[in-house]
Amino acid sequence: MIDETRTAPEVRSVHEPELSAPQATGGVPPEAPEAEAPEAPSTSAPAAPAAPGRRRRLRTVLRWTAAAVVFAALGTGVAYGITEQERTDVPGLATEDDGRWVYPKLAKPVLPAGAVDPFDRTNEGQVHYADLSALLLPLPAGARPDKQLKGGRVPAGHFLAEFPDHQREDLEQDLIDGGLRHVVARGWTMADTTSTRIYLLRFHSAVFADEFFSAHLGGEPEAIAPLNGVDQVAPVDESYPSTTAGVPSTDRHVYGESEPGAVHVRHAYITAGDTVALIVQSRKGTSAAVPFHQTVVLQNQLLG
Repeated sequence: MIDETRTAPEVRSVHEPELSAPQATGGVPPEAPEAEAPEAPSTSAPAAPAAPGRRRRLRTVLRWTAAAVVFAALGTGVAYGITEQERTDVPGLATEDDGRWVYPKLAKPVLPAGAVDPFDRTNEGQVHYADLSALLLPLPAGARPDKQLKGGRVPAGHFLAEFPDHQREDLEQDLIDGGLRHVVARGWTMADTTSTRIYLLRFHSAVFADEFFSAHLGGEPEAIAPLNGVDQVAPVDESYPSTTAGVPSTDRHVYGESEPGAVHVRHAYITAGDTVALIVQSRKGTSAAVPFHQTVVLQNQLLG
């Protein structure tokens, strides 16, 4: 799973013995005191002692060998810590703020007893058995929640309100005839006035969800229902990292206005088994691409 949340990094602990390098004295490590060996009874003539110069050279070699082992161990520990951490976790290597929002740490909800994942081979309808509200992306830090889209079930009319009046009748009828079970939604506004709305539509099975998406939201350009504030069908957002941010068994359709008006609207659809998601992000002037892409990626991960 791609970690776009910018939550506090998990602390990794590397358990190693505490090692201390010898203190340098004039560029040469000090001599360690030699342990006194117990005297053994003399059974033969004592061996001739080694020459003083040779003993000093031997002690010097042993001391530097020990120091080399200590520094090698410390160096290995530092290299392990850096290679195992994300770049932004390492002091001095943090990337500059790219505009991403700070979301809580995400976790998929626990499934009911006996239920399987939507894309398990035994789940023919690709049904999400988790509470659909629990699959909604939570509010990022600093967000002001939408009073109408609080993260629970909402009437289908809230979803339909994202489209022009002349589109709503056909959309509504196909929702009624097309096996819609319910809609959940969450919305918020950030300090820079960027507004975000996320809708999850659950159908009876993936077949009904795909049929509704193909008839109104995807497929040929002339069949795509435009959103409010978008004069023409928005082109595909080529800057979205589709090759690296994909989630197996789901599809993403990400759009961005090429010539926005007073309000810049970005939106995306995600199809994931029995569920269709609509993500809308808008702002007067320019709506930034990074937080929009981040929101799409994270919502996609929750549904995958």
